[in-house]
Amino acid sequence: MKSYLAAAISMTSVPDLAKNLLQAEELIDLAIRQGAELVTLPENFSFLGGEEEKISQAEAIAKESEKFLKTIAQKYQITILGGGYPVPTTNGKVYNVASLIEPNGIEVARYEKAHLFDVNLPDGNTYQESNTVKAGMKLPSVYESKDYGNLGISVCYDVRFPELYRHLSNAGAEVLFIPAAFTAYTGKDHWQVLLQARAIENTCYIIAPAQTGNHYGRRQTHGHAMIVDPWGLILADTGDKPGVAIAEIDPTRLEQVRRQMPSLQHRVFIS
Repeated sequence: MKSYLAAAISMTSVPDLAKNLLQAEELIDLAIRQGAELVTLPENFSFLGGEEEKISQAEAIAKESEKFLKTIAQKYQITILGGGYPVPTTNGKVYNVASLIEPNGIEVARYEKAHLFDVNLPDGNTYQESNTVKAGMKLPSVYESKDYGNLGISVCYDVRFPELYRHLSNAGAEVLFIPAAFTAYTGKDHWQVLLQARAIENTCYIIAPAQTGNHYGRRQTHGHAMIVDPWGLILADTGDKPGVAIAEIDPTRLEQVRRQMPSLQHRVFIS
């Protein structure tokens, strides 16, 4: 693992595939011009619209999302995470898939979101992700990248389930991806503290691209794409506007934190 610059992108996706991919490439280009070698896109980067629309267009969204990620990786010679897009499965549902692509255009890791967002929030908004999304049943694996470290993938609501990150940590993860479309209501109280908690308890870097702003109807997200270091310090934050959070992922810093706070070695109740 070398020292490198990573980017967490914040964008405002809408129910328009072409418009979203154009916005994504503009932000990717901005990140690369600032030196980023590893670039991450948020959940729903290619489409954020109503559930019926998503299902009816799922095949096209999946095809174009995958084509886009592979093309961008090769064009800019970067490693890129597509943080979540619908891929059709059985019973008229989709998987919410995050995909990691290397500069040669080859997918090296794929994760189907396991924890689905079925909640009734105090602001009156109700979400039933399971109506259209099938939960992934496989634990995410860690991809061992020679240049960028041991990489673990999760998606959005997963961040509330620390056992998933402990699984990744046990598998050797050094950098954790948490692409999200966090609601504005929950995000203001929970987003930052959850990211810092996952970083601190696993002594890992967190790269968390995010959706921001108003997408359609009452669907509003929190923003604040962030990169957090293994000590829990926020290295970069896009705020509530579309943009790019860029920070150095430094193996020396990772080793230092793990040496000074060796909590992973001090666990007692482990199976």
